[in-house]
Amino acid sequence: MKCKRCKATAAVALPSHHAGFCEECYDLFFTRQVEKGIRRQKLLTFEDRILVALSGGKDSLALMLVLSKLGYNVTGLHIDLSIPNSSEAARGVVERFCEKHGFKLIVKEMAKEGLAIPDVKARLNRPICSACGKIKRYFFNKTALDEGYTVLATGHNLDDEIARLFSNTLRWDLAYLSDQGPGLPAEGGFARKIKPLYRLSEFETANYSFLQGIEYHYAPCPYSQGASFTQYKKLWADLEEQMPGRKLDFYLGFLERGKEVFAKHEETHGDELQPCEKCGYPTSAEVCGVCRIREAVSQD
Repeated sequence: MKCKRCKATAAVALPSHHAGFCEECYDLFFTRQVEKGIRRQKLLTFEDRILVALSGGKDSLALMLVLSKLGYNVTGLHIDLSIPNSSEAARGVVERFCEKHGFKLIVKEMAKEGLAIPDVKARLNRPICSACGKIKRYFFNKTALDEGYTVLATGHNLDDEIARLFSNTLRWDLAYLSDQGPGLPAEGGFARKIKPLYRLSEFETANYSFLQGIEYHYAPCPYSQGASFTQYKKLWADLEEQMPGRKLDFYLGFLERGKEVFAKHEETHGDELQPCEKCGYPTSAEVCGVCRIREAVSQD
């Protein structure tokens, strides 16, 4: 296959775009997709102070690098979950990446917060993934607000967003459908959040990371076995193979024609949020979920 842009031998084939690109032109394609997503959804300005959540995986590291190359002011945030045989490796990848590129990095250690994930898992009688996600989102938001960042960026790609949209649609979860999208405004104690990679698939971010020589942490979390999102991604991967471009069409169609309907419903029927009595985090209950988890872990 020849590169669509310069006609050299292609390094990456993208059936969903009916195109292939050489290494140099793929860099340009990827960067332009990020730029296009930022522009169309008005996600960023060059005055923003951006806190990028870095897990150590390919997507978040690729996001940090491309935003920096585009001239944005970025700082990394890593949540050390204290998971044996996983967290130490992920943290090491993030620290080496930031040192290599001269990026500022903030690390939050959950063990010091009384929320080490193995301890949380031992105390809860429900799947750990939901609690872990809740804890990470809590500290993403708290750090962004406490440190004065104007926006929090995460490396969720198109596959992540499709899996979440599919899950929310299967359950007709109106609250989650109302706020799904690449950008959420700052309001009611929440920092502004963005997902600049929403136009790019996991395959596309993986190729970018490889071609940029990014070292990333690729071992799955030892606690994530059987996670429903993994199954949803497999279903959509099969569909995409048969119908290239279907994932992006479905997601963009939701943003253009579906999201507003759910958002309007939530405005009139959604739960009213209030500050947590213990920490001030927005919640629909008297005490937020993370404070309740913290209490459960601290019990003898």
